Amino acid sequence: MGFTRLKVEPGAREASKSVHVVGALAQALCALSLACLACVVYRPGVPAVASAEPPIASASSSPLDAGRVEASEDASTFALATSVDDAVKDAITHQKVPGAVVIIGRADRVLFRRAYGFRELQPDRAPMTVDTLFDLASLTKPIATATSVMVLAERGLLRLDDPLAKYVSECAAGGKGAITLRHLLLHTSGLPADTPKDDFAHGRDEAIRRICNVALSVAPGVKSTYSDVGFILLEEVVRRVTSEELPVFAGRAIFTPLGMNDTGYVPSEARKQRAAWTELVEGEWRVGVVHDPRAFLLGGVAGHAGLFATADDLALYARAILGEGAVDGRRVLSARSVAAMIAPYDVPGGIRALGWQVESTWRGEGLSPRAIGHFGFTGTAMWIDPDKNLFTLVLTNRVHPDGTGDAKPLVARINTLAAQAIGPEVGRVETCLERPDDVRAGIDVLREEHFERLRGARVGLITNATGRTRDGTSSVEVLANAPGVTLVALFSPEHGLGADREGRVANGVDEHTGVPVYSLYGDALAPSDESLAGIDALVFDVQDVGTRFFTYASTMRRAMEVAGDHHLRFVVLDRPNPIDGVDVAGPVLAPSERSFVNYHALPVRHGLTVGELAYLFNADDHLGVSLSVVPMRGWRRASYGDETGLPWVNPSPNLHGVDEALLYPALGLLEATNLSVGRGTDGPFERVGAPWLDAGALAANLASEALPGVAFSLEAFTPSSDRYAGQACRGVHIVVRDRTQFEPVRTGLAIARALRRLHPHAWDFGKLDRLVGDPRVIQAIDAGLPLAAIVDTYRTELASFVNKREKYLLYDERGCTPAP
Repeated sequence: MGFTRLKVEPGAREASKSVHVVGALAQALCALSLACLACVVYRPGVPAVASAEPPIASASSSPLDAGRVEASEDASTFALATSVDDAVKDAITHQKVPGAVVIIGRADRVLFRRAYGFRELQPDRAPMTVDTLFDLASLTKPIATATSVMVLAERGLLRLDDPLAKYVSECAAGGKGAITLRHLLLHTSGLPADTPKDDFAHGRDEAIRRICNVALSVAPGVKSTYSDVGFILLEEVVRRVTSEELPVFAGRAIFTPLGMNDTGYVPSEARKQRAAWTELVEGEWRVGVVHDPRAFLLGGVAGHAGLFATADDLALYARAILGEGAVDGRRVLSARSVAAMIAPYDVPGGIRALGWQVESTWRGEGLSPRAIGHFGFTGTAMWIDPDKNLFTLVLTNRVHPDGTGDAKPLVARINTLAAQAIGPEVGRVETCLERPDDVRAGIDVLREEHFERLRGARVGLITNATGRTRDGTSSVEVLANAPGVTLVALFSPEHGLGADREGRVANGVDEHTGVPVYSLYGDALAPSDESLAGIDALVFDVQDVGTRFFTYASTMRRAMEVAGDHHLRFVVLDRPNPIDGVDVAGPVLAPSERSFVNYHALPVRHGLTVGELAYLFNADDHLGVSLSVVPMRGWRRASYGDETGLPWVNPSPNLHGVDEALLYPALGLLEATNLSVGRGTDGPFERVGAPWLDAGALAANLASEALPGVAFSLEAFTPSSDRYAGQACRGVHIVVRDRTQFEPVRTGLAIARALRRLHPHAWDFGKLDRLVGDPRVIQAIDAGLPLAAIVDTYRTELASFVNKREKYLLYDERGCTPAP
C-alpha cells in the first residue's frame, strides 16, 4: 500500500491460505430476529439441510445476556450487530465454520455478544452457545505463556533480556547462548518453527533436551520465524523459575485473579460437555482434548498450545489489557508491564509485540497500528486495539469436522466492521475529498470530531506557529477553548513558539492564554518532571520539513520517550510532508553518528509524515508509549506543501517556502562546514558561497554532472548575519526548475564532491560528516569517486529503509483513494 520512487521488494507478509471446499451447499436461511440466527448444517458428502438454530443460551456469569446489544450505544452499534450477523451467516453458509461465538467490547464493558451455528456437526448436532469451551490453540502463547513471563518480569524474578540459558542451561551450546527471552517472545530466536513430533513422545524433559540440541537456522535477531518450540522453552522458563507447572502458575497469577473461571488446561469431564468439537484423530473425536499434536503428546500442557477458555473469559482478559492490567478492580499486571507487552517492535520482516502479532493479512481494515492480536489454528482469534479502546473475539471450531474450514476471512471482516462502527478513525486512510488542495490536518480532524480523542484530558501541547487549522486558527487557541479539554502547558521546539528565533530559547508564558511555555531547545531538550505536573497527555502539532537533520522530529522522539517513562498518552496531530511523501533519498544515519540533530536511522529525505515517524520511532526504539495519531484527510503523498490548501507558515526563520524546504536536504548537508548557505540573505538555502570560493569553477563542475530539475548561476552576495556576515561571498544561485525531477541530496553530494576537488585546503571538509551521517560517504567523497559511486555506498541501506518504511505508511500512493 505504500509508495516511494525507490522501488524494492516489500518484506514478507503473513501468507494467506486458500481453501477449496468440495460439496453441495443448500443456502436456505430462516428469517429470524437478531437474537436467533438461522444457520446451515453441513457435512462432507451429505446434502446440506437448513435448520433453525435453537435460542442462544446465556451464561450466568456473562456481562450481558446472550444475544443482546448494549442499549446505551448509538445506532452504529446496532447496525454493527446486523453486519456481524450477516458476516457469520456467510461464513457458515459457505462452510468456512460450523459455528462461532463473537464478542466485541471496550475496556469497561461488552458491547456485542452472540453465539451462532453449531459446536458439533458429527456424529451428532449440538448448537453453539455463548458458554462453549474452545481449544484456543496458539492463543495460548500470548494469554498463558507471554503473560506469565511478563508477570515474572514485573516481580523481578527474571528479565526479558536475560539469556535463555540462564534458566535452561541445556540451551547454552550451538549459538543458542545468545538467545534472550525477548527473542523468544518476538519469534526472532533463530529456532525453527517446530521439531519432529517424535521429540515430544518421550516426556517433557526429553523434549526440552531435543529442542536445545536443534541447530539454529540463523543467529538470534536476524530473522523472524514463527516458532512453537520457542514458546515451549518459555513455558520451561516459567516452570523452572516458579517451580510450578504453567497451568498452576498461570491459573494462580492470571486466570483466577481476573475471574476467568472457565480457563485452563486439560478440561474436566464436566467442562468437556460444553467443548467445541474439532477433528476425528485415529478414530476418536477430539472434544475437550487438545488438537495440537505436540501439546497432545505432552499431556495437553504446552507453552504454545493447550489452553481452553470461553469467550466470556477471554473478554475479561481483553478488557484487562485495555484497562492497563486491571478489570473491574482486579489487577494482574501494572500499567507499565502492559505497555511493555503491547509495545510494537520492528523485527525482520514485520512488526510484532511481546507474544502478539501486530501485522497480519487477516487483521482487517481500520484498526490502529497499535492493535495487537493472535490467531489459533483451531479457528480462534483475539484482537485488541488500545488506540480505539476496542477488542474483538471470534471463536470458532473451523477444523470441525474435516479440517477444511477457514475462519481468518471472517475475523478480518468482523474486525473491519467493529473498527468502522466504534471509536474514531485511525490507521491507514482509505477515503479522501475529490480536490487535492482540500487537505485537513490532524488538528482540523480533531476539531471536526469534537475533540473526542482528548475528552477529559489534561494536555501539554508541543507546538509552534506552524500548528494551525486550515482556517489559520492556532492549535493553542483551538485546544485552549476545546470543550472537555484542559490545556495545562505549552512546549516549544527549536525556534520557539513563534518559529522565529535562533539559538537557545528560554521558558516563558503565552501572552494569549497565560499558559506556561517550556522550551525544548533551551536548558532542556525534553519535558522535565516539573513541566509535566498535572498532565496526562502530550499532544504534538508541529510542521516538519521532511529532512532528517531538521530538529522537530528529534524533539518529538524525545518527548515520546518521556511520555512512555511517565505513562502519558502521546497524540500526534498529523501534517503533510511539505517536500512530498514519495521520495526517499540519501545516506541512512549510521549508529555511530547519532546526536540530537541526527537522532534516528533515517535517510536524509525520509518521505514520511510526523505521524508515520512517530509509529516508526515507537516500534524501532521500543519506546512503549501509548501513541495515537490523528490522521489527515485528503492528503496525497505526491503533493507538495503549497498544493494542499493548508496555510504555509515558516517552520523556521530561514525556510520561507516549499522550494527552500526542498533545497534544504541539499544545502543543509553542507552548513556545518565553512560555507554560507544563504542565511542572512533574502533567499536562505537558495545559494551557496564563501569569500574564498571559485564560483565559476564550481558552476562548471555542477553543470558537468547533468543534475536533473535544477539550474545554477553565478552570484555574489553579502550575508547580513550568520556566517560571513558583512563579507562579500562568491557563489552560485540554485533554482529548482522541476520539483518532480530534482534530487536535492544528490545535488548536495555533487557540490561537496566539487568543493573537495576545487578547494582541498580552504574548505573545512572535516565537518561534513556532522550531517551526512555515513562515514563511507565521506570517504568516497574524499577519494574523489564519481557521483554515482558515492551514491552506491549507501544504496543497500537505503533500500532496506524503504522496505521497512512501508510498514508505517498511513496514506496510500496518492495519500487517499476516492470514496465510492
